[in-house]
Amino acid sequence: MTTEFSRVERLDMIGGEDRQVSIEANAEERLALSRRFGLVSLDHLSAAFAIRRDGNAVSARGHVSAAVVQSCTVTGTPLPATVDEDVALRFVEPATATGGEEEVELSGDALDTIEIEGGGIDLGEAAAETMALALDPFPRSPDAAAVLKQAGVISEEEAGAFSALAGLKAKLEGKA
Repeated sequence: MTTEFSRVERLDMIGGEDRQVSIEANAEERLALSRRFGLVSLDHLSAAFAIRRDGNAVSARGHVSAAVVQSCTVTGTPLPATVDEDVALRFVEPATATGGEEEVELSGDALDTIEIEGGGIDLGEAAAETMALALDPFPRSPDAAAVLKQAGVISEEEAGAFSALAGLKAKLEGKA
């Protein structure tokens, strides 16, 4: 599978010692990624990884940085956001290559796992997915609450179970 920001490191070039790899998306890649993730713009995306062979797997630890502009989910107002995310990944052979699916219990400090495809690991796609997961899925501008209220949308607090009781209390006290 070819992705918008592909930076494949071949397995036969990864040894048992840490190797530093730095990547950065160019303008064309950033434009394609902004379309894919529904961003107004992606102004910067880079990552630095230390990769090493770990048995049949490859571990990659590093940092992903990005500068994006998202749209407020209420008003559509452009909202700048940054990503500065540490990442720890483990690339593994596909389950079919290892003889089927095997249930594995993961500890709390387990690395995120990605299947190896085509004899390499795609650090660009890993960085793009890390960025997307770090972004606020429902960004809101400072005036979003006022716009929602003006449109007649009530807040969670107003819609909660106690709001019905507050209305009943007001009626009982003759305030409503």
